[in-house]
Amino acid sequence: MAAKQSADEQQSSAVEAPDLAAATPRHGFFVRLYTGTGAFEVIGKRKLWYTVSGVIVAICLASMLLRGFTFGIDFEGGTKVSMPTATATGTVTTQQVEDVFSKTLGKSPESVVVVGSGGSATVQIRSEHLTNPETEELRTALFEAFKPKGADGQPSKQAISDSAVSETWGGQITQKALIALVVFLVLAAIYITVRYERYMAVAALATLVFDLVVTAGVYSLVGFEVTPATVIGLLTILGFSLYDTVIVFDKVEENTQGFEHTTRRTFAEHANLAVNQTFMRSINTSLISVLPIVALMVVAVWLLGVGTLMDLALVQLVGVIVGTYSSIYFATPLLVTLRERTELVRNHTRRVMNRRKGATARASQAEEATGTAEEPETVAATTGPRADTTPPPDKPAPGARPVRPTGSRTGRPSGKRDARRR
Repeated sequence: MAAKQSADEQQSSAVEAPDLAAATPRHGFFVRLYTGTGAFEVIGKRKLWYTVSGVIVAICLASMLLRGFTFGIDFEGGTKVSMPTATATGTVTTQQVEDVFSKTLGKSPESVVVVGSGGSATVQIRSEHLTNPETEELRTALFEAFKPKGADGQPSKQAISDSAVSETWGGQITQKALIALVVFLVLAAIYITVRYERYMAVAALATLVFDLVVTAGVYSLVGFEVTPATVIGLLTILGFSLYDTVIVFDKVEENTQGFEHTTRRTFAEHANLAVNQTFMRSINTSLISVLPIVALMVVAVWLLGVGTLMDLALVQLVGVIVGTYSSIYFATPLLVTLRERTELVRNHTRRVMNRRKGATARASQAEEATGTAEEPETVAATTGPRADTTPPPDKPAPGARPVRPTGSRTGRPSGKRDARRR
């Protein structure tokens, strides 16, 4: 009776071993972002990113077809007249300048804007091509109406400057810009094709086209003026986008080297891990690139009033943001989609899935065997040997800290010598 009562007390006091997976501490968001543990699912949600990217491209294409672009004087041709806002009659406004222009020439200007701030601010008048007499008549009318101050602080007609670009010159600028863009794309295609496999080359070139379309679409939507500086900045940000894409592809290539010989992860999971491992590098690179661009915009707009710098900074700012997005959420998902169409990747994915199904089936059988055992065996299983019947997880949880097994909790040898056996 005493022995039976003791057995009952042991059975009632038996406590089930804690779930190690549930008790495993997780790293914080920023720690997982910095260490690149694969906790952020990017490739697995690629249909979502395809939808988002498709909507963005559709909006940009619609804007380019319906609204078009606002081309600068260097592309369309015309006349531009500049005058300081500081005059003898006070600070001049765009409406006052537009009224003088319309009254003098009998037509309205295409645009009148103030560039810069403070003492360096200027009014820029852009119109269709004016003849020399018309330009001189406009300068005289502006001087008589506002008396703009020159460098010495005295009213001077020389403070009003003008420049003219013919339509032929604008056409030549446009042709040279297109040639430069085509040459860049061809050289980039040659480099990517030689450096990487054909699927990576296709994905990288498609990403460049995506960046080009989206950046141009943003200019069309917002109405930014397209100038030669815009074309120079566009070539620059395409190079940045290619650089960022190459960084991610290098990591994908490193992770997937010999992937077909193991069944630990699928190709898509290897690529997702590579994206996670390059998250912080892409973010840091983008921030480092954006800061000087913002500083350039501040200097160009509020201090110097230089329109060329503003055009260059705008396209670079838009391009850096678009390039960072595309290298993470477009280039790598597209690469995985292309590779999953190959026989090698399909067969490997099937092997990984079959292995995981087998591991799940073995775990279920072990649980059923444990549940049908007698009560004394159940008690013994909860105190130690149960962990031996449960197979280890097939894939480590992203962001989870590794837990070193001990002999007291899992029943496995801990590697320590038993002093009692000496």
